[in-house]
Amino acid sequence: MKIIKQFRKLENIEEISVYNIDDDKIYVPTPQELPVDDVPFPQLISNFHRDVDIFIPYADRKDFLIKRVGDFLLERFNLSLDDVRGRLLSKISPVFYEIFSESLYEVYQTGKSKELRIFYYGENKLSRMAICEVIYEMGRIFLIVDHINSNDGIMGEFNVENHAEDKVNMIEYFSQTGSYRKVGGKYTWTQGIYNIINRPRDEQDDYYNIVFDLAIDEDKELIEEILNIMDTDTTHHEDIIRIRTNDGALKFLEINLYSNFDDDGNLISRYGLINDITKHPEDSTVKPVDFLLNGFKNSEKLALLIEPLNSKHFEFSEGFYNLVEKDPHEYIHSLEIIHYIVENETKDRILKLDKGELDKIDETFTYNVNGDENNQKICELYIERFEFGNSTHSIGFLADITEERIKQMELREANEHQTVLIKEVHHRVKNNLQILNSFLNLEKRAYRNRPEVIIDHMQARLTSLALLHEKTYNTQDFKNINLKDFIKDQDNQLQNLISLKDNIEFESEVDEDLHLTIEVITPLLLIMDELSMNSIKHAFPDKTAPNKKISKTVTKLDDDTAQLIFKDNGTGIEDPEAVTKNLGCEIIKNLTKQLDGKIELIEHENGTAYRLVFPISMRHTIHG
Repeated sequence: MKIIKQFRKLENIEEISVYNIDDDKIYVPTPQELPVDDVPFPQLISNFHRDVDIFIPYADRKDFLIKRVGDFLLERFNLSLDDVRGRLLSKISPVFYEIFSESLYEVYQTGKSKELRIFYYGENKLSRMAICEVIYEMGRIFLIVDHINSNDGIMGEFNVENHAEDKVNMIEYFSQTGSYRKVGGKYTWTQGIYNIINRPRDEQDDYYNIVFDLAIDEDKELIEEILNIMDTDTTHHEDIIRIRTNDGALKFLEINLYSNFDDDGNLISRYGLINDITKHPEDSTVKPVDFLLNGFKNSEKLALLIEPLNSKHFEFSEGFYNLVEKDPHEYIHSLEIIHYIVENETKDRILKLDKGELDKIDETFTYNVNGDENNQKICELYIERFEFGNSTHSIGFLADITEERIKQMELREANEHQTVLIKEVHHRVKNNLQILNSFLNLEKRAYRNRPEVIIDHMQARLTSLALLHEKTYNTQDFKNINLKDFIKDQDNQLQNLISLKDNIEFESEVDEDLHLTIEVITPLLLIMDELSMNSIKHAFPDKTAPNKKISKTVTKLDDDTAQLIFKDNGTGIEDPEAVTKNLGCEIIKNLTKQLDGKIELIEHENGTAYRLVFPISMRHTIHG
């Protein structure tokens, strides 16, 4: 069994992940240690919608005498209260003692309640989840538990589908926005608000305005005037206020307030949308939306679109403004921009998407910059529209593929076969971006409270795909691509993006005459990315340690097969079986399967090493 504990600061909750529970230690028949009295009002407690476990601190308060266990566990193990009452937790259930004892003792010592979120995993699958609150009252420790199960004992696998709430949280993070709703005197705040004010949730947040209470003294009178206006018959008001967060940061917030009234003019509810528009000195701080795409070599031709169907609260990365050739500080977003699109069919689909008649669009079209037919660009656009709560949201990508299309035309004039090749390669790069999107969906669930991890991983993958994109469009032979050039550039990019700050050295050796097909080189580069990211994250916990190194050696075994030996000189792996079941290794195994290769963990004196055997060529899918 393996237990990993993390404290989620923004949610103010301790998250415990439990892997591969030893069933023999969940319940061990044990003689009663001491007799204990019955719980007062047992019928009342049994009718709670949550389980209530009650413990008495015992043996210098490092162990706990069971007074009561909830119905969930009793029914699961076919037990009665008499089978568990008066037993020590450490003896009757070594598993649950290991999971809960630290939290029970902490609450006993401090007297402060504590929240826990527990995930139970088995064979790479999430089998059960529990939300717990630990309370100390009257010399007793109460563990109040919500148990969440699936129909078949499996809540889901790591490749879970994207959910609307995850998309909303991602949109709010990248666009630096948040919203709240006030109904019946109580507030409901989205996660984006907590990102803006930079603090975790608190149970008292339902009862006061956690943003307006941070206003600087000069703006408190303005806020009072705004709220007085919104309490009358005004349905919408927009303004800018200044707040100072608990850590001392001064922020400028654009607020949009909306009020709903009944027929008699009485206020029913209020909705607020808040956007952090703080200007950083000399633009020294990069927006999250641009930071995500910094790993893409040609990011000026690829744009991330946050809320593109919202003319007011949108957020676009730099690539969008390069494409439309507008100053981002002067640009005003509206549907007028579609008049510069040549194809009427694309215009119609965008309008239908805006009206809610379509859920998504995936278009390739011609764009006249500022209406100039002599300045045309070929673009690809993907926008997805979705509903969450009472709100409509949208997210998408825009890419300038003009140069690729020009090269297609040149090749068509020179050689029809080459034109087919370049189309297929462009389609393959598009498929690679879809793979990237699936990785993002996986990691949003696994690291939903650690966006910096997602960003680091996305940077590395985007860099490799951009490198592949550039080099394949400049080659004339897609069946014999020299690997050494790719590996050298990949090392340089990873060094600059991620590992330089950790003082990690990359060392690579590749056979000079090793040439691979594009079908092989794509998953191979992504596998190297994932192995490198795993080493950077886990192999070197001491950031100040000298001589940290990651090495790659790629050699031909015979005319048909090659091998990659990947090594780091880090701390090594204590539990190889557990490591092979984490999210990063699942991604590596899927890429290895796509490569039709075989990967294994090999012995290495200092650190960790993998051996990947793969074919030099695969069945080529490009036809003339």
